[in-house]
This record gives sequence, C-alpha cells and structure tokens, in this order.
Amino acid sequence: MSNKDLTQRRSAATPRGVGVTHTIYAARAENATIWDTDGNEYTDFYGGIAVLNTGHRHPKVEAAVAAQLSKFTHTAYQVMPYESYIHLAERLCGLAPIKGDKKAAFFTTGVEAVENAVKIARAHTGRGGVIAFSGAFHGRTMLGIALTGKVAPYKMHFGAMPGDIYHVPFPNETQDISVADSLKALDLLFKVDIDPNRVAAIIIEPVQGEGGFNIAPKELIVKLRELCDKFGIVLIADEVQTGFGRTGKMFAIEHYGVEPDIITTAKSLGGGMPISGVVGRAEIMDGPAPGGLGGTYAGNPLAVAASHAVMDVMEEEKLLARADDLGKRLVDHLESLRASNPAISNVRGLGSMVAAEFVDPKTGQPDAAAVEKVRLAALEDKLLLITCGVYGNVLRFLYPLTIPDAQFDAALKTLTKAIGTLKQKETA
Repeated sequence: MSNKDLTQRRSAATPRGVGVTHTIYAARAENATIWDTDGNEYTDFYGGIAVLNTGHRHPKVEAAVAAQLSKFTHTAYQVMPYESYIHLAERLCGLAPIKGDKKAAFFTTGVEAVENAVKIARAHTGRGGVIAFSGAFHGRTMLGIALTGKVAPYKMHFGAMPGDIYHVPFPNETQDISVADSLKALDLLFKVDIDPNRVAAIIIEPVQGEGGFNIAPKELIVKLRELCDKFGIVLIADEVQTGFGRTGKMFAIEHYGVEPDIITTAKSLGGGMPISGVVGRAEIMDGPAPGGLGGTYAGNPLAVAASHAVMDVMEEEKLLARADDLGKRLVDHLESLRASNPAISNVRGLGSMVAAEFVDPKTGQPDAAAVEKVRLAALEDKLLLITCGVYGNVLRFLYPLTIPDAQFDAALKTLTKAIGTLKQKETA
C-alpha cells in the first residue's frame, strides 16, 4: 500500500483532530532509520517525540519484551502483582535525584503520570490549587490541557477547563520575560487569585518540550524550591520529555542541584513501549488511599520488561555522555549556521535536547513559515524533523542517542542544505 493510498484511507477513517506531521507511513525501523511504505529510507531526528533515546527496536529491548511475552502479557498489577514491577520501582527510586525514602508507581502515558502526580500532591496536602507555566505542555486529557500553557490547538473548542489551575509566565528571552517577571507574576498570583496555603503543587518542565525547548534558569528553580518549602507546596518536575538521558543527565532537574518532591517520567522510559512513572518522597507518594492510584494497563509487564532493558542500555552504552557529545556537536553546527543566517535568532540546548528558533530577519518576529520551509526541505532529503514553540517557529531535535556517527554527520549536512533554502529566499 503506497503513502498516497494510505493518506486517502486515513482521511476517510480517522478524525482531523488526530493531526499528523508527515504524509509518509512507517513500514519498519531500526535504530535511527525509518523506511516508509514506498521503500524510502529516512533518518529519524525526532525519535517518536523523545520516546526513542535508545533507538528503534534496540536489540536488548526487543529481547526483553520477547522474553516476557513468553511468560505473560497482562494480569492487572493491582489484582495480581509481579516482581518485575516492584524491581522497576526500586530501580527508578534509586535513579531519582531525591534524598531519603522514595516510592514509585507506574502508568501508561505521560499525561497519566502528570495527572497522578497532581492527585498525589492534592491527597498529601489536602489542597486543590495547582500552578503551571505559560508555554508548558502536560498532555491532552482535560486536566493535562488545563495545565498546558498553550491554547491552540490543545484547548480550542473543548469547553470549560478544570478549576483551580493557574499559570504564570515562563522566563523567555525572545519573549522578553525575565526570571524577575516570572517571580513577580507568581507573587501577584498569591495576592490576587489564590492563597499560597491553598496550593497543592507547582509543576514545571526543567526544559519545556512543546513550548520551545526553553531551559528554565537555575534562579527560577531555586526560588520555586524555596517557595514550596515555605508554604508546604509539592514541587513536581515534569520529566516526561526531558528524562532518561535526553539532557545528558538521567533527569534534567539534576542540572540544577535542586530536589523536587515528585518526578514524572514516560516516553524514553519504555524504549518504545507505553509506560510512565511517578516517583517521589515516600510520605508524599503515600498520600492517596489504597485504590486511589492504578489503572487496568498501568505498569504492563511487557513495558516494564522494556524499561528494565532501557536502564541497562543507558548504563552499558554510556548514553548520558553520548547525549552531551552529540548535543555539543549539533549546537556548534547550528551556531556556525546562525553566524551567516539572520533567520536563526537563537540556538539553545541541554545535552541532546537542542532547538533552533527562527524569526523574520526584517521584523524580528517569530517565523513559523520559515521553520516549515526548512522542515519540508529536509524531508525532501529524507531527514525527519518536527517543530515546536508557542509560535511554531522552533525546530527541535530528538534523534536517538544511539545514532551512528556517520549517519549523524550526514544529517547535519542535510540540515545545512535545508536551512540554506532560507538564504536563497532572502537573496531572491
């Protein structure tokens, strides 16, 4: 079946709300390469949106899933538990950069982890208020989109949002928002909208994902910790996209020397299998009563097996160091392109969570059209890229950390050519 035929079938059978970036369809994949149904070969620089830090079908992940498949595929953990879940909880607690006793629970999707983190914080504190940030992305369920700091397309036409959710501006140089501005807005929020003693949690992505790969300044994270300690608020680090090696640390919050109370994780935790987790201080995690947490497929044994293999691969292949190395090479390359291309206004990155922001050189305004032009030019040369940002003007890079050096270097050449199409437009 061709890409064209599948596009026609998709349009007829699936709703427009499930938007897709590419009208090419995957047939098979291995490490950093995807082949489509027409037989074309692509280099994957989006990694299933940060799901494939260990690449497509890593042999150890594949073997672990196959081994579990021969035993059992499902019992519902909260009815009949299994040792592999417990062991994974022990390992995640050991990795989490939080001192003292910790506990962990597993779910299926990133937004489930976020929702359960909020539930846990509310149960522990007996409060209802939750504070998030502009530009944040926390998922597509109703609570997820309420927490998300971007209207289009996530909140459009879905009616009233769940209550007791508040937003403050996230520091952003290109939007002229400083840390001082964010903290002033937070202070004003406490004076105008909600008593801090009624706030259960503050949730923040150390590096915003969908929001544009904006890196939270250390000053902000430190101040949030101080405020949470002062008012008994639970600090949640949403590491669904930043976790499991993307930033050169197992968790991005480790770059700050600040301990959160709860961490949410998903995406690359499962190496392509659907699993998410919440890990945090034991006394907070024990807030909900028995039965308050869980789900039919939560902590599925196949996904748990994959997660154990991912943890092994991360250590054995030294993927944290690999993330730093690849990220530095990409940032240096993008900066060299930026020096001769005024459309690139900013290059930023933490480890291999790297982004390039584009503006109109004449007006300095965000230029989503330029980013789309680059993406399509790269697609023509079989490099898969995706965008992000409140204004849709940011290219983000989420290649597997296992990508071979030769393939990575070839992708950088393709990227150079694609970005070069913007200069041709300026000259014309």
